[in-house]
Amino acid sequence: MTGEGRRCERVAYPVRHCRHQRQLRGEGLQVQPRHPRLHGKSSAQVPEYTAAMGLDAFEYQCGHGVRLGVDKAWKMAADAAERGIQFSVHAPYYISMSSLEEEKRLGSVRYLLQSAEVCRALGGRRIIFHSGSCGKQSREAALEKALDTMRRAVEALDEAGYGDMTLCPETMGKIGQLGTLDEVLALCGVDKRITPCIDFGHLNARTLGGIQSRADYAAILDRMGEVLGDERARRFHVHFSRIEFSAGGEKRHWTFAETQFGPEPQPLMELLAERRLEPVIICESAGTQAEDAQAMQRMYEAARG
Repeated sequence: MTGEGRRCERVAYPVRHCRHQRQLRGEGLQVQPRHPRLHGKSSAQVPEYTAAMGLDAFEYQCGHGVRLGVDKAWKMAADAAERGIQFSVHAPYYISMSSLEEEKRLGSVRYLLQSAEVCRALGGRRIIFHSGSCGKQSREAALEKALDTMRRAVEALDEAGYGDMTLCPETMGKIGQLGTLDEVLALCGVDKRITPCIDFGHLNARTLGGIQSRADYAAILDRMGEVLGDERARRFHVHFSRIEFSAGGEKRHWTFAETQFGPEPQPLMELLAERRLEPVIICESAGTQAEDAQAMQRMYEAARG
């Protein structure tokens, strides 16, 4: 940790055409590793480091609070723009959209506003966030509170001049958390600017290994298209990694080499290529983010032919 928050955060490996990526031939997606190893470099060196890795996007992690100063973010954005690199931001983990406490729900809106400020300064657009736990209430009651908080957040961002920011609620890996596929899609129904972050590792973990085949991936993509029915189902946000799970869902992230844990990336890459979908994909492998992101790129390009 530094005064800037957890740096190194997430860097993108482009496959093409989605937000934050270099334009390559054909259509496709953007693949990013999460938390790449910066080898002691400061946040200010992120654009240089990212470009040296052959990547062109970086998702800045504000999980433990928005601590990156706006002035420094502007300088990073200028350097990134010269190198063809764009930023996105992961909002603080403290967000609880469905809390039983009104102040915590209002605090969640403030965290999103803070994230929007630094995302704007970094030249980014997408703000990814966890909705929080259901707590001691039914999933239905939790979702209703979260929907209300989401409406307040959209209104607050518009009033503050951040109407061009894209909020991305994420599917979650623990069963007790708000964040099934349908819950996330319901949150996206609040406003057409809200785009889902589909974490396939999380979905696999919370369903105790429910993603076993190409058909399972297809069902998720089909459901997203059915509910959203617009460009958000083509240009959504993705998190991907192999994840160990227990009876309660997500337990630990692993690398692609740990093949005893799922889900498998190959069927997803093939489907994305065949359907010509254009998501931003963030690789969240444990320590081999860049390498595994490159592996997904190779899978995708092979499927494209």
